Amino acid sequence: MPSNVKPPTAKLALEDGTVYTGTSFGASGEIDGEVVFNTAMTGYQEILTDPSYRGQLVTMTYPQIGNYGINQDDLESEKPHLAGFIVRENSRVVSNFRSEGDLNTYLKKHNIIALTGIDTRALVRRLRSEGAMKGVLSTTDLDDTSLVTKAKMAPGLIGRDLVREVMPANGRQWKQPLHPLACSPDTPTSVNSKNFHVVALDFGMKWNIPRHLAQEGCQVTVLPGTTTAEEILNQNPDGLFLSNGPGDPEPLSYAISTIEHLLGKLPIFGICLGHQLLALACKAKTFKLKFGHRGANQPVLCLATNKVEITSQNHGFAVSEEDLPDSLEITHRNLNDNTIAGLRHKEHPAFSVQYHPESSAGPHDSRYLFQEFLSQMALFPANN
Repeated sequence: MPSNVKPPTAKLALEDGTVYTGTSFGASGEIDGEVVFNTAMTGYQEILTDPSYRGQLVTMTYPQIGNYGINQDDLESEKPHLAGFIVRENSRVVSNFRSEGDLNTYLKKHNIIALTGIDTRALVRRLRSEGAMKGVLSTTDLDDTSLVTKAKMAPGLIGRDLVREVMPANGRQWKQPLHPLACSPDTPTSVNSKNFHVVALDFGMKWNIPRHLAQEGCQVTVLPGTTTAEEILNQNPDGLFLSNGPGDPEPLSYAISTIEHLLGKLPIFGICLGHQLLALACKAKTFKLKFGHRGANQPVLCLATNKVEITSQNHGFAVSEEDLPDSLEITHRNLNDNTIAGLRHKEHPAFSVQYHPESSAGPHDSRYLFQEFLSQMALFPANN
């Protein structure tokens, strides 16, 4: 945009009546969603393309976003899924040897409305104090009263099945391993001599998860989250993976029923939404967190080793400890608020974590969980 042209105005209105005025980039228009924040310093492209953000207006706490551009290798799905994007400053300079384009063009291409030039510190402090709120982001309606009314009338996330909006229509075989830049010296290279067959139920799965499974030497079949227990067993899998995904887990009765039928019939590993669904299948309950956990620096304590893992997280719901059934044992805790961060079944080979061991973006502290899944498959009687 020429320097003498004033950038278009955009506004964010919250349901509590607060309005923030800045300038727009990306697409024009109007969108509602739940306003949340992410504390990661890098990884905005992975955040944009994580299907778990469906229905949310994501605020980045790091002040400058877009400085290293966009590339095809760091996609976590085929397109952005969030409702809108909010940053303090959209970098006008793109500088990285991997960059293939700029953030503004990418958002415009995928019709994502973005807001810049507001005090994101003030917004985040409000969300931390009052909790995640419904909001409206607009470049077309700039009347504060009108926008606040729309924010109050927005549907929110509780009770909505957002998984059906992001999961694939059909299954496929996944063969792509980790990108070389995502590998560390201890990253395995197809060490799975038995070539375990894993069915990955896709509720809005980040692509780095099947990349990890493929890196471990697994044959990976990705199926939609609505796939039935019978259809899964017809694939003759050695293990079942339950993916991340957006929104409230409780409306997903089809997934809960499928998992309940498969408990004990094959090893199960769940991440994020998959963790919540496994818990619900075991008769646990979930609840909505005040403002959720979203970032790449969340500390988690592994109770078995007493070691702290720095983890990548993105969720607004958690498993209730007060209603935890006797069949489940807590394995990990979030050290910021002591909520449940990991579970295992006491009788069946099934375990899950509330965070993202596949990282992307984030630290690699928890990648050992993929090896634990392989170990469970190797020990399962039906696989020997």
